[in-house]
Amino acid sequence: MPELPEVETIGRALHLQLVGARILQVEVRQPRLRRLVDIEALVAGCVDRRIEAVRRRGKYLVVELNRQRCLVLHLGMTGSFRIEPAGAPTLPHDHVVWELDDGRCWIFHDPRRFGCVVPASLSLDDTGRRGPLPELGPEPLSDGFTVEDFHRRLSRRQAPIKNVLLDQRVVAGIGNIYAGEALFMAGINPRRRAARIGRDSCRRLHRALREVLTEAIACGGTTISDYRSVDGLRGRFAVHLQVYGKPGENCPRCGAVAKIRVLPMAGRSTFYCPRCQH
Repeated sequence: MPELPEVETIGRALHLQLVGARILQVEVRQPRLRRLVDIEALVAGCVDRRIEAVRRRGKYLVVELNRQRCLVLHLGMTGSFRIEPAGAPTLPHDHVVWELDDGRCWIFHDPRRFGCVVPASLSLDDTGRRGPLPELGPEPLSDGFTVEDFHRRLSRRQAPIKNVLLDQRVVAGIGNIYAGEALFMAGINPRRRAARIGRDSCRRLHRALREVLTEAIACGGTTISDYRSVDGLRGRFAVHLQVYGKPGENCPRCGAVAKIRVLPMAGRSTFYCPRCQH
């Protein structure tokens, strides 16, 4: 499932290509996505509205339209977007098509149908905490994501730190890959209780999250299987992964004296070094 860097990459590409275009009509070919598409509300919220911005909030995209409307989009596991000339052949699993006034079509493609397309009112402040996504935690690359606030949030949780990082109410946008990579960088065992993360460890983890996410965004995200950006390119961060998907390999920090292990946590595979992650 695309995480913060992949969604950020897609959002930036859509912002460059879509801002200024006006939506002429919307065709919903398959409304049964993870959340049933409200076709009537989608048409009413989109048609004859201009696209003013595309930005990311957590793992969601928020497409801002004029007259205080927006679209909240989630890619699910296999969702993707592409932009084609009007009249271009469509593909199986092209579920929503927006026809634009400049002769192009913006298409949402989702083979497994775990994504969502939700029309909503636009009432967001600078942090995006109000409006359609009020339940999300702070953005990890924002000024509002401080070590002090992060430590306070962790101190309330008794679950393993890896599981807590995946909770979007604690910090928005972190998923399995980048949580594991940041924990390795910070030298923290993924099974350690979040409430037992001291200030120094929290500071290392805070820094590691920012560094890993920033580098991944610069690489266009990580492609493991399905993820592609709007232009069809694969994310290049996979070559920088330290532990994810590398069970049995030498630890990048310890060398041959320790091997990367894998264990299930929160329904996901977690990769870590038992020697240098405490």
